[in-house]
Amino acid sequence: MVSKLVIRPLTPDLWPAFENLFGNKGACSRCWCMYWRIGPAYHKRPRDENKSAFQQVVKCGPPPGLIAFKGDLAVGWCQLTSRESLPWLDRERRLKRVDEARVWCISCFYVRVGYRKQGVTSALISAAVKAAKQAGMEALEAYPLDASKTTSTSFTGYATSFARAGFKTVARHVPSRPIMRHDLKVNL
Repeated sequence: MVSKLVIRPLTPDLWPAFENLFGNKGACSRCWCMYWRIGPAYHKRPRDENKSAFQQVVKCGPPPGLIAFKGDLAVGWCQLTSRESLPWLDRERRLKRVDEARVWCISCFYVRVGYRKQGVTSALISAAVKAAKQAGMEALEAYPLDASKTTSTSFTGYATSFARAGFKTVARHVPSRPIMRHDLKVNL
């Protein structure tokens, strides 16, 4: 199925497809990709307020992530943005900065039911690497779970998926959650 996917940056014209992908509840219990922007406060806000806030992020640009389509149907999403756009990352002890490198990060995924375990996440990771390179970033960072150390499910992806895409572990502040990077610097 991966070869049939088209992956595009989430721009305002694609909002209806994104909204359809997330459904009425907002993918992960009303989050609407606001957790890393505002932290646990997203739990206290009504679902529609989180949705409106993220729609405003999309309207203001730059695109905050990538959306995968199979035909006209949105089947997957990954939030891809600068680390500075997600201030709550710096408040999490387990995800504290490794250094001051200019990085973009993949902070979360959502894949439509019926399309999971079919390579959508891997296709989104590959597209994110390409987009970050084109933007001139030094590195692309991710915060997946290490499935060998936890049985939790993960909206941040799994370390094995990132390792297959060329990411390396650069820090591990807690055993189950490595900080992984794909070095994007061009060697001259």
